[in-house]
Amino acid sequence: MSLLAVPALGPSRAARRPASAERVLSSGLRVLAVRRAGVPLVELRLRIPFAGRAAVHRARASLLSSSMLLGTDQRTELELAHALQEVGTELSVSSDADRLLVGGVVLRAGLPALLDLLAEVLTAASYPSSLVEGERRRLIEHLRVARSQPDVIARVARAERLFGAHPYGRVLPEQDEVAAQTATALRRLHRDRVQPGGSTLVLVGDLSPARTLDAVEASLSDWPAGAAPVSSAAVPPLVPGPLLLVDRAGSVQSSLRFGGRSCARTDPGYPAMQLANLVFGGYFSSRYVENIREDKGYTYTPRSSIEHRQVISSFYIGADVATKVTAPALLETRYELGRMATLPVRQAELDTARQYALGNLAMSTATQAGLASTLIGLAGPGLDLDWLAAYRRGLLEVTVEDVFEQSRTFLAPSGLTTVIVGDADAVRADLATLGEVE
Repeated sequence: MSLLAVPALGPSRAARRPASAERVLSSGLRVLAVRRAGVPLVELRLRIPFAGRAAVHRARASLLSSSMLLGTDQRTELELAHALQEVGTELSVSSDADRLLVGGVVLRAGLPALLDLLAEVLTAASYPSSLVEGERRRLIEHLRVARSQPDVIARVARAERLFGAHPYGRVLPEQDEVAAQTATALRRLHRDRVQPGGSTLVLVGDLSPARTLDAVEASLSDWPAGAAPVSSAAVPPLVPGPLLLVDRAGSVQSSLRFGGRSCARTDPGYPAMQLANLVFGGYFSSRYVENIREDKGYTYTPRSSIEHRQVISSFYIGADVATKVTAPALLETRYELGRMATLPVRQAELDTARQYALGNLAMSTATQAGLASTLIGLAGPGLDLDWLAAYRRGLLEVTVEDVFEQSRTFLAPSGLTTVIVGDADAVRADLATLGEVE
């Protein structure tokens, strides 16, 4: 019996722009409400600028984000949890070098109650000393375990190599810095830095945009202004340097990590850069996967990606390989990067990557949660729904020459930092045949 041919992909269709409303409150809080019906839920995302220049800021921010929901002046931790459960929701808080992020999802009817509870946390989080002490011990233990993992060791080393003493160079806080933080310090940090100026609240779901803005303004009108947000410092120039080998004696695997600069989402060349990333290693049909996974069998999870921070965008590559093929895997990685930087991609490769990018964009924004997370990610550089439409148009217009230009600029192996974590005694000699090893 003959097999039927798989039909060609049809043309990509632009999504209809959802109804939305936006308002900047007198406090400086920017609120974006987007109607996305389908299920009677509302996704909430709040981004608060939370950059810091002090060396201990990462420790303070990490402990604050894990302690913010330990109670308020009005409720204990248990009472706050029960109040959230009564409206069928929970809140989560996380932080990185740029921002504090609060997230949640609630049934449409429970949105007013959730906004009131959010306002209570933002204005009256209590940070009880005994509970903060427990959270501090938990965080220290988490850091102790994390710093023993090869992936974390590799990410820490790569970040330090790329960004030096800049806050972006600190993937994790130090344990002794966390141990030195007190509940009093967290209360002071919250009062000064958890503030509406420069913050963005995104609400996506089965809602009326205009009425939702009114509800937000009513609930968060008492959120007081704090100190002016701290701006992220400029990133130092990238100096790739020799390959950095981090010893992990006895390891049966080596973690290969590469990093360099990328253009930002606001750059006209970004759609082409994203397609260059996909062709190289950003999805399963990429050159990198085909080479060191499918053809050579060196690894199961080779990958490349673009990561956006407030003041810099970065291009990353990662692969975990058996110790005995560390040098060959490095050689093949450089070969594929060099091929991207010196020869134009084929039109068929570009078209396949384009279809994937368009489909991934559609899928990532098709759900309420996906659209809310996408929009809050765009809030840092001040982008919104209009950017999504412009990005889609940009992907459709990218040419082979556009991809070649971005590849020559950002994918050349000489412009990337290389870090390898593995058994130094077993791999150093072979790596040294490919270049200087530090």
